[in-house]
Amino acid sequence: MAPKKTSEISRNSTSKSAPGLARPELAAYLENELEVSRFKDYCPNGLQVEGKNRIERIVTGVTASLALIEHAIELKADAVLVHHGYFWRGEDARITGPKQARIKRLLQHDINLFAYHLPLDAHPTWGNNVQLGQRLGLQVTGHTGEQDLVTLGHVKRSVNLRQFADLVAKQLGRAPLMLGAAEQAVKKIGWCTGAAQSMIEVAWAAGCDVYLSGEISEPTAHFCRETGMAYLACGHHATERYGIQALGQHLAQKFGLDHQFIDLDNPA
Repeated sequence: MAPKKTSEISRNSTSKSAPGLARPELAAYLENELEVSRFKDYCPNGLQVEGKNRIERIVTGVTASLALIEHAIELKADAVLVHHGYFWRGEDARITGPKQARIKRLLQHDINLFAYHLPLDAHPTWGNNVQLGQRLGLQVTGHTGEQDLVTLGHVKRSVNLRQFADLVAKQLGRAPLMLGAAEQAVKKIGWCTGAAQSMIEVAWAAGCDVYLSGEISEPTAHFCRETGMAYLACGHHATERYGIQALGQHLAQKFGLDHQFIDLDNPA
């Protein structure tokens, strides 16, 4: 399998005459469409760093890293839209070190930063879960768990665990870590992107025989051995590339904005 490129750019709408829209209008639209108020999250969702009032060009990416911000500066973006922003619960609140460097660059160039965490995971159209499911050929049948963050479904054709893992590897560009018997049938699947490995018990209680997420923790292996449930750890970044792309493309089409998705490869 060829290694993934360090940076991948996806261009959507490129209307040079796009009038854009006011920052409060974009913030209000996203707040409403993503139903931000219904989620209990680990970070503030919405506008995290205020920049210029008029937005015509947006850059999207998974995480608001310094590298992503530098790309946004180079592209003369008015706003950066990400899944992983800043100000996480429990982190040091002081703006020092890497956090200071990131925020300084945003402020120097008057760039807005919008971040949506759990609301983006769960959205029924642009969400990370539904977008990943589409790429893996999964038929969504429902949701479960706290805030309905675990998506339930099944594959559209009969496969075993090894065949399904191979499909995941092909679609995501990286081989997942697989727990379970290679020949066991894949029937009912539960999944939640990112660091949702602890929700495996929720999926098991819902009758799933396979659970998929981004990361893996030490207890996950014991749970699989003791229950017979299979697990695929597919990469945090790899599973969460698609929701933010879909949201950026939607905004470009609805409001005539310029949009570019920047994929900065991350092995985690």
